[in-house]
Amino acid sequence: MRAGSAKVPRSGALLVSRSRIVIVGAGFAGYKAARTLSRTLRGEAEIVLVNPNDYFLYLPLLPEVSAGVLEPRRVTVSLPGTLRGVRLVLGEVDGVDLGERKITYVDPEGEAGELSYDRLVLTVGSVNKLLPIPGVAEHAHGFRGIPEALYLRDHITRQIEMAASSEDPVESDARCTFVVVGAGYTGTEVAAHGKLFTDALAKQHRRAGNGLRGDRLPRWMLLDIAPRVLPELDERLSRTAHRVLAKRGVEVRTGMSVKEATQDGVLLDDGEFIDTQSLIWCVGVRPDPLVQETGLRSEKGRLCVDEYLRVPGHPEVYSCGDAAAVPDLTHPGQYTPMTGQHAVRQGKTLARNVAASYGYGQAQPYKHSDLGFTVDLGGVQAAANPLHVPLSGPLANAVMRAYHLAALPGNRVRVAADWLLDAVLPRQGVQLGLVRSWSVPLESSSPELAHSPAGAVSSQRSDDSDGSDRDH
Repeated sequence: MRAGSAKVPRSGALLVSRSRIVIVGAGFAGYKAARTLSRTLRGEAEIVLVNPNDYFLYLPLLPEVSAGVLEPRRVTVSLPGTLRGVRLVLGEVDGVDLGERKITYVDPEGEAGELSYDRLVLTVGSVNKLLPIPGVAEHAHGFRGIPEALYLRDHITRQIEMAASSEDPVESDARCTFVVVGAGYTGTEVAAHGKLFTDALAKQHRRAGNGLRGDRLPRWMLLDIAPRVLPELDERLSRTAHRVLAKRGVEVRTGMSVKEATQDGVLLDDGEFIDTQSLIWCVGVRPDPLVQETGLRSEKGRLCVDEYLRVPGHPEVYSCGDAAAVPDLTHPGQYTPMTGQHAVRQGKTLARNVAASYGYGQAQPYKHSDLGFTVDLGGVQAAANPLHVPLSGPLANAVMRAYHLAALPGNRVRVAADWLLDAVLPRQGVQLGLVRSWSVPLESSSPELAHSPAGAVSSQRSDDSDGSDRDH
């Protein structure tokens, strides 16, 4: 039902009888919006959440999944289990009809469906950012979802195992070399955790008697065109991260990037060729392509909204998070950065404004100044500036873990238990083989899903026969 058949609830607010609110995407923004709306409206409206998966992914802890610290289910929070009063529809939205007020989607089994709406919330998030560098799309893998994290954990384990059994020193060195492009949050944390993980695996192989040549540890390189790691953060956090990485043995090369990627390695800007089987792409994110497909006005791929998170000209449509260009009222003329901290708070504000459109409370503009950031550097190391107080080492690590446990909407005990077990037990270095390289292409509008492209069968045979992940 739409406007014209309103009733007056006991609260006195004017609400259309069982009005339908459709939320697209269950990332930080979408999950928070759904949770806040369900608690505010308390069944007075139908809230429908459309998402490809039945879980909310807590992205900040994903590097710990790829390094074997956390099991994948620890960073995935059940949507049906935590969003009471919210109807979940599994599907990937592929169209928005603003005139008819409906969306179309494809469910996990390939069936098409559609949903009408009275209010539409677009929180579709972001995907891997691509650059026009030859070979990258074919030979690199991103880091935006569970499939990519599981693939990377298997891939890292397999490379160390094959390096340990190889009699060719050149091949062994190449398999023990890992190149991470992008020294922002994700790249820095992936390199930090990855180095600890591969060092532990190498030591296990040496103790087993089939170790790598000499005492040489696996080589990790972290590249970024920026002049320093974590260029978007305070310089003190950047210096702390650089110091920890360098001491651990990670080669940090700033002002440097990849010129070309091949099956045998990567060519750097300065002409040096690095033999490697592992190119990990963490250069940043771009808004989900669905934003452009709506035909609405956008800014660098992000949907333009006002300070109330409404789409101009379409008061029934709201958006926030990575997919939206939200005016930054603390820095006039700018947009809020694409961070989880902003997405969560925007989701809460958006939910309140949607409720206000029905007469529950009053709409308020989004305004938030960051409270500081944390960067997980693996082990007991971290860098943090809570309330802009710079911290490093074990104290920063304690602050970082306390923050994540507080921010997690579920699985807190399980995450804490995994951290405790990792502190006292050796890392498990086994590959499950559940995700193949062709399942996680870098160029994908849905990195949260494992793919099955044409030729997958022959690719898998190649994987199984020679143990290599370079099957593109």
